[in-house]
Amino acid sequence: MMAKGYWIGRVDVADLEAYKKYVAGNAEALNKYGGRFLIRGGQFENPEGSARSRNVVIEFDSYQTALDCYNSEEYQKVIPLRAANGVSEGDIVIIEGYDPA
Repeated sequence: MMAKGYWIGRVDVADLEAYKKYVAGNAEALNKYGGRFLIRGGQFENPEGSARSRNVVIEFDSYQTALDCYNSEEYQKVIPLRAANGVSEGDIVIIEGYDPA
């Protein structure tokens, strides 16, 4: 069995109304590649290092699927909705899950 893949996103949203268009638009890619939200905002503490106001973790069946989703035409077309004109600023890490086997 393959290790799962994850997107870890940390975001500061400056224009919530414009950001909602990105959220609605990314659903197509996430649904196509089986992305499942494990964390979507919520309460948090940041006892060390830097923080952003919003944290998201999305799980995929594999690391390759997580990469494929990010690089897909469906997802690439919505990136400008969050990145343009100061709508949001953030970091996304795509990472392979731990498989102890």
